[in-house]
Amino acid sequence: MDVKRAKDIYTSKETIAVHLDGEPVWIEHVDEANKMATVQVGSRPTNTHTVGVERLEEG
Repeated sequence: MDVKRAKDIYTSKETIAVHLDGEPVWIEHVDEANKMATVQVGSRPTNTHTVGVERLEEG
């Protein structure tokens, strides 16, 4: 995924499926300058990771 699409998903009012290494995630923040995203893995709010947006997959 590119940084623009990650930002679009983050700001969307719709729920859009995003996966990281096959696991469902929620995008919590997008750092456009560094092309990084902070994501919550699954339903645990304390399980967050900051990863390159290119690792995220839509769908």
